[in-house]
Amino acid sequence: MSTTAFLPFARPTLDEATIQGVADVLRSGWIASGPQVAAFERALSEYFGGRPVRTLTSATAAIEVALQICGIGPGAEVITSAQSFFTAPNMIVKVGAKPVFVDCDLHTRNIDLDQAETAITAATRAILPTHFAGLPVDMDELYGLAQKHHLRVIEDAALAIGSSWRGRKIGAFGDLIAFSFHPNKNMTAIEGGALALNTESEAKLAEKLRFHGISRLPDGTRDVDVVAGKFNLPDVNARVGLGQLARLDEFIAARRALADHYFSHFKTEPECVLPARAHPGDEAGHSWNMFAVLLPLARMTITRKQFIDAMQARGIGIGISYEALHLSTLARRFGYHEGDFPNAERIARETVTLPLFPTMTTADVERVCAAAAEIILQGAK
Repeated sequence: MSTTAFLPFARPTLDEATIQGVADVLRSGWIASGPQVAAFERALSEYFGGRPVRTLTSATAAIEVALQICGIGPGAEVITSAQSFFTAPNMIVKVGAKPVFVDCDLHTRNIDLDQAETAITAATRAILPTHFAGLPVDMDELYGLAQKHHLRVIEDAALAIGSSWRGRKIGAFGDLIAFSFHPNKNMTAIEGGALALNTESEAKLAEKLRFHGISRLPDGTRDVDVVAGKFNLPDVNARVGLGQLARLDEFIAARRALADHYFSHFKTEPECVLPARAHPGDEAGHSWNMFAVLLPLARMTITRKQFIDAMQARGIGIGISYEALHLSTLARRFGYHEGDFPNAERIARETVTLPLFPTMTTADVERVCAAAAEIILQGAK
């Protein structure tokens, strides 16, 4: 085992002002949803150009609420990528709809929109793409497709707060956009999420859907007219989010610089498949939540697990982003099998996520690159 300090694949950046702010919230006696949540939502709305934003306990909750706002339920189909986290199919199935998977691009890992168009049926109500690792989906093509076929769009931007498309922030335009504030995302609120909405009426519905479906009547009593859950964000989390949002651009700049350093120093024999750097002409659009490479397993004598264990032994944490969604036990119930989506399946077999977070140094990047190169060379056929 390495005696060097352990380098995780993700770590939040929390400053003393934020920590003190949390202490102040705790001392205030108002720790559930309250003034900090309201302030955080105003700040997020301002960040996204003034559109309504409502916070929730996670991006998963945000996607569930978005599906409900779109009226998606039994009999509906939602097209989504086979290469993402489990949130999309889980929530689609939870509201009673059917997930319809399509493949992704091997390098961007974003949804194949040509396949998405082919998958549209009379039952299709929405498309739910993921901005993989912070690299936006082609927004012009996405919304052109949605407009052509009269579909709602729910963007899974869990990895993409701080990303942009042609100079416009992801979340500042489009239909419904869900964000995550988990500790391994671009900014954190301990746990939490947000949903960017189109209108105040949608925002009011989101407020009901995140808190039991409750409406207050003129006489002060309450009523429930919609099936809902409980996804309201506490003030403690919102105070962390406020501190993080104020530094988000700084965090993204650090991530981009570290990603550039990876591209300069990550060289292995046999070669790995590196992630797409950006869309041509839009290099500033990628927020680099993750740096995930594909191992050359066909030219190696070791497995991915052995590679991860060897990196761990050198004090370097490695993630897996992500499994092929259509091969999960849940998705197989809808008739999906091996071979359906070759790119998603190859990524699922070969992907490893390397350490990337704002307080890393260039020396940390070089340490990761050197360790990976050594292990891959030793394990080459």
